[in-house]
Amino acid sequence: MAVKKHRPVSPGRRHYVSLDYAALTNKSSKPFKALTVGLKKSGGRNHDGKMTVRNIGGGHKKKYRIIDFKREIEGTVGVVQTIEYDPNRSAFIALVKYGDEHRYILAPDKLLVGAEIKSGKDATPEVGNSMYLSDIPLGSMIHAIELNPGKGAQLARSAGTNGTLMGREGKYAIVKLPSGEVRRILVTCKATIGATSNPDHGLQVMGKAGRNRWKGNRPRVRGVAMNPVDHPMGGGEGKASGGHPRSRTGVFAKGQKTRSVKKPSNKLIITKRKSKKK
Repeated sequence: MAVKKHRPVSPGRRHYVSLDYAALTNKSSKPFKALTVGLKKSGGRNHDGKMTVRNIGGGHKKKYRIIDFKREIEGTVGVVQTIEYDPNRSAFIALVKYGDEHRYILAPDKLLVGAEIKSGKDATPEVGNSMYLSDIPLGSMIHAIELNPGKGAQLARSAGTNGTLMGREGKYAIVKLPSGEVRRILVTCKATIGATSNPDHGLQVMGKAGRNRWKGNRPRVRGVAMNPVDHPMGGGEGKASGGHPRSRTGVFAKGQKTRSVKKPSNKLIITKRKSKKK
């Protein structure tokens, strides 16, 4: 999918870069009603009405699409009915019909309307099919990867991402994740063949602050612009406000390790994810 630049007929359009959504079946169609539920917004506030998460509020009203992350209908061929936009995630979703039943799944890249997909032991390694890691050919590109058998996909779900099945060791498969981390995952877990849809998601440019507000994102104030009572990096004369970059709660922003050294799953990680340091 390509991105689309707009004529600068207004200041908000001058730098706006959007997706052309050519892969979607019908941009004006409503979602499948039986697979949608209401979505209540918190505005970043807890049950006491106290703001516990900043920079959240407003935004357009949304409905949540129920996604089949487990791909539990096995042995039945499903036919892709539509490829749709989902406001709750960066990747697109696909409506699949299994006989009389409909399910939404994460749409893989290059999945077309009318394509047949399958899940389970008798599925073949084709785009959109969900298979157990024990049956997927080595070197395959996979997404929507389970961490625990039967729990549903947890890894490689955002737009344009995929992992790679590197090998197998006994009851574990070795998978390279989008972050660069290489880890062991039980071969009884499922994954879907291919990469997720909407790979150009990161090329979008909002163009104006209002478009972020439509998405429910409020402005973020820099710590150095605050007073000392509000933030560890606040205060000072002019731009001189010493200290290391950190959050309001003192968590360092550049390089402090936050993963527990006692976490049980550490032993399953072979290579840690790529560092952002240069």
